[in-house]
Formats: sequence, structure tokens, C-alpha cells
Amino acid sequence: MKFVGEMNMFDVGLIGGTFDRFHKGHHHLISKSLEHCGELEVWINSDSLARKKDSRVQTWEVRHHNIKSSLDEESLSRVSFGKLEDKFGPAPIHEKAQVIFSTEDTIENCIAINKLRIINELDPLEIVILELQNAWDGMPISSSRIRDGVIDREGNSWIPESVRSGTIALTPDVEGKLKDPFGTLFIGPEENPSVAMREALSHVQNQTGPIIAVGDVTVLTMHQLGKTPDIAIIDGLTKREEWGESSNIDQTHYGRRLNCSSPPGSLTVSLLGACEEAVNSWMKDRSSTIINVEGEEDLAPLLLHPLSPIGAAVLYGQPGKGVVVRICGEESKGRCRQLLESFISVD
Repeated sequence: MKFVGEMNMFDVGLIGGTFDRFHKGHHHLISKSLEHCGELEVWINSDSLARKKDSRVQTWEVRHHNIKSSLDEESLSRVSFGKLEDKFGPAPIHEKAQVIFSTEDTIENCIAINKLRIINELDPLEIVILELQNAWDGMPISSSRIRDGVIDREGNSWIPESVRSGTIALTPDVEGKLKDPFGTLFIGPEENPSVAMREALSHVQNQTGPIIAVGDVTVLTMHQLGKTPDIAIIDGLTKREEWGESSNIDQTHYGRRLNCSSPPGSLTVSLLGACEEAVNSWMKDRSSTIINVEGEEDLAPLLLHPLSPIGAAVLYGQPGKGVVVRICGEESKGRCRQLLESFISVD
């Protein structure tokens, strides 16, 4: 086995993987591989193989397209693509290949491939270990961390540093951008919120991530329909006035109860910490959490989308209109991060 600095030039090289949500680390692996071989075969896990690990993996066509789009014309002329239907693919019987590129995570597969090649009376492949690229937190950039909502494709945090540094406040510009529903609006009468909620719950029943409910009316209505959200956030208010029915929310339904504070029109480190703890608990063991906010929880979705895994569903009430549902994805995370960066620091 060799590391990058020890490599010779090879005629034909192999590299394989899922390559989901093509990211900075993937680009590094392919670029480094191309520096040390004339032709590179990129073998991409089929949908059936990839989704055994995670159902959120993008289709083979999307993953293939994303790799091709990242390559310049010269690189693309030296790359070919194939579909992996098992973990070894053609490597054990490939007669032209001389080298296989790997990370420390996949060395064992490469060793197994070489054992099969010897059985097949072929020379073992040179195994070249490429370094992983680290994210902002010093941990490797990976597709699983992107799917889990921890980092973006460049390895950056979805939560701006300003949010972790102290209290930030809404600006008139951001407030204007928040007036329209951030997601799909399910319309229903205000006096009977269960009408809109039934439709909203039907919309999210097959989601892979946590169901997150923001607001006292939203949470209580879900309870009344027999559904306990995975994460609930309440403040005892509706339309910024005390709501007597908040006391009917049975908090014993939840595995964890957290308290925090966040003044109206602001986002605090306290609220961020509670949201982060709730999401992490769900990710760890699917624990449910209710967060009691002293102040207001209206802006909490701006934190919940950046923190949550892809596939989470965030539900909140739109006064006088119904229930808004937004499925968490890279687009919603990016929009929330952009809005958070426009808040002003008040500490």
C-alpha cells in the first residue's frame, strides 16, 4: 500500500463508491487519482446497493451527473463510469487495471479484491490510500454527515458563527422575507386547526427524519389527533398573547423536557443549545423532546432547518391560514443560513 506522495504513474486506475451528494472530499479523491493514472474508471454504487445503507441516497443518474459536471474537459476525456452491483465490481477480474484508489475506510475491501485477483491468477492491484478532507469541525467530510444535516458539501457548518457567539436580532429586511409561508401551506379554518393538520400529517407520514412541531396550537392539535411530534417547541403563547389551552399539552408524552429563553424577534445561544440537544437526541436514539421557551419560539424554524437531518419535517401554524410544512433539505438549510447571516448581533 502507498500514500499519495509515494505513487508512480499508472496506466489504468479504479475508484469506487456511492458518491452521494458529491462534495469537496469526493472532488479531491478523483482529482488526486487522475494525477497518478492515465485513465480512471469511476465505479458508482447502484441504487439498490447504495440504499441498503441509507434510503436518502440520490439516484445513480444524479450521482453520475454530479461527478461529470465537476470535471473539466481534459479530465473528463480520461474518465469512464460504471455501475457497481456489488462491493467489488469488476476489480477482481479486471485485466488492465494496475491500481485501486482508496481511503482508510475502504482498505479492507481493496485487500479482499487482491485476494480474489490472486485466485483468478491476476497480479494484485497497487492500493493507494488518499487522505480524506476535513470539515470545519476537524471531522472528515462525508455524504452521511451531509445527509445527517451536520455540514454542507464544502464541509461548512449550516449554523453561522454569529449565532453561536451571542444573541442576534431580526432586521426589517429579514422580517419582510419571512412574511410568506416557508414551505407548503395546508389551508384550514383557524377555529378548527385539525382540518389543516390532518392534511399536513398525511403529507409527512413517509418522511425519514423527525417530525418537528413549532408553536402551542400546532403541538396541541397534533396531540389531539393522536400524534406526538419527535420535537415540540412551545412558549405558552399564540399570536403573541398568553394562550390558556397551552396547559392542555401533556408534556409527559416526551422523553426529554428542556427549558430555554429567547426574547421576541431574537435568537439566543440558549434556544440554539436546546434545539441542538433535541435534534442530537433524536439522531442518537430517536428520543422525543419538548422545548419550553421563555419568550418566543416563532423564529425557531430558522435554527431547526440548519440543525436537522435531510428528510426532517418542520410544521408551524400560519395565523388565519393553516399549517405550513417544509421538508428539510439542502435548499432549506441554505436559505435559513443566508437569513441568519442577515440578523444583527445585540450582545
